[in-house]
Amino acid sequence: MMRIQKWNGKLKHYNVFRSSNSRYFSNSRSSDVFGPPPTSPQRRVVVTGLGMVSPLGTGVKASWEALIEGKCGVRALTADDLNMEGFENETLLGTLKQLPSQVVAAVPRGKNVGEFDEENWLHPKDKKYMARFISYALRASEEALRDAGWSPEDSEQKEKTGVAIGGGIGSISDILEAAKLISEQRVRRLSPFFIPRILINMAAGHVSIKYGFKGPNHAAATACATGAHSIGDAFRMIRFGDAEVMVAGGTESSTDALSIAGFCRARALSTKYNSSPQKASRPFDCNRDGFVIGEGAGIMVLEELEHAKQRRAKIYAEVRGYGMSGDAHHITQPQNDGHGAFLAMERALKQAGLFPDQVDYINAHATSTPLGDCVEAKAIKTLFTEHATSGNLALSSTKGATGHLLGAAGAVEAIFSVLALHHDIAPLTLNLEEPDPIFHDGFTPLKASRKMSIKSVLTNSFGFGGTNASLMFTSPL
Repeated sequence: MMRIQKWNGKLKHYNVFRSSNSRYFSNSRSSDVFGPPPTSPQRRVVVTGLGMVSPLGTGVKASWEALIEGKCGVRALTADDLNMEGFENETLLGTLKQLPSQVVAAVPRGKNVGEFDEENWLHPKDKKYMARFISYALRASEEALRDAGWSPEDSEQKEKTGVAIGGGIGSISDILEAAKLISEQRVRRLSPFFIPRILINMAAGHVSIKYGFKGPNHAAATACATGAHSIGDAFRMIRFGDAEVMVAGGTESSTDALSIAGFCRARALSTKYNSSPQKASRPFDCNRDGFVIGEGAGIMVLEELEHAKQRRAKIYAEVRGYGMSGDAHHITQPQNDGHGAFLAMERALKQAGLFPDQVDYINAHATSTPLGDCVEAKAIKTLFTEHATSGNLALSSTKGATGHLLGAAGAVEAIFSVLALHHDIAPLTLNLEEPDPIFHDGFTPLKASRKMSIKSVLTNSFGFGGTNASLMFTSPL
């Protein structure tokens, strides 16, 4: 708000609001030529809290332990997974039968340990305006904030805390239900909460509202790179002074009839392993035939380093680099030479100030598609050269265990990467029985989890439209 006062024939501008650091602006227009904007130091950013909902279980501990132990979150698709409320049973079963892919990586739901108990996170009245992808984000955010020990009561601290949670698709099942009402000429029965349920930014909105966080409120929607972009964007917001703390990550719940049918029509999903679901997601394996659609949420609490030190927060890792690129090639397929992936990784390394041979572990995007996995492997081999073939660079894709979580994948895998750093364990690539011919000598993905010294990790996320993101984490100071 500006108060304008006329003085000696000139307009004088006064800012009547106080800034968050309790200083007043008192600028007046004394010249038509503006000098350079104020410069701000590029601050260091660390990870202080983690939260997760995944097909391996609810909670970081449950998911990580299941991953390292070689467990799998993929199972057979059921009619209940299709989220076709209001449809006749005959239509429901007919739809299920027509889907070529009969496997899914769904979050286990129930009241047992490690299961997602929706009643704990959604009051019955909340279900009217809150889709499942939002409830996953709320659950993972609560865990991450508790882990970080960050529950500000002071208004100034809340103003310096922001939220950056994105999603890839939103709630397609709500759109399907709305389309049914229109086709039946019952549009007046459409819920007034239809729009708030499907908007991708509502996950960030609900987290902000629940905790009163008034810093940046941001939601990326970059397909399967969403989670990584959300964390990277939050990293930059802190680095350039927009916030002291950010709750960042991705969420998704698209294991529904229309989403599965759409990906099947795009020939993106696995269809060869319907009779053995736990073998279906097999990144880098010669017999891979597509990804397994999954759901979940991954949330990190990011924090400015000095802010974290002052409150003696636990520090998991430092966010060291964030690289982005575009393939500029095709709506769904990457370039055969992997140049887009190469650029994202190279830029993350450059920003981190690290050389390729200083990277200990790569968590690959590899989704179990014939083209995508091979292209990413080419890009890694091109950038890391002798380091890749030396046997010193650990490489794996955790999607063998989790399936592909779409907009949540990059965030969940960033958490797995940070935990690899934290525990000095590089997780395995599940179902890797016959590695793709591109791998040879020491350049091959891990078939078993490896205990090793890990000081730096790189995690990749790539999405439809040719969008690429790489995040670099290093061990804390």
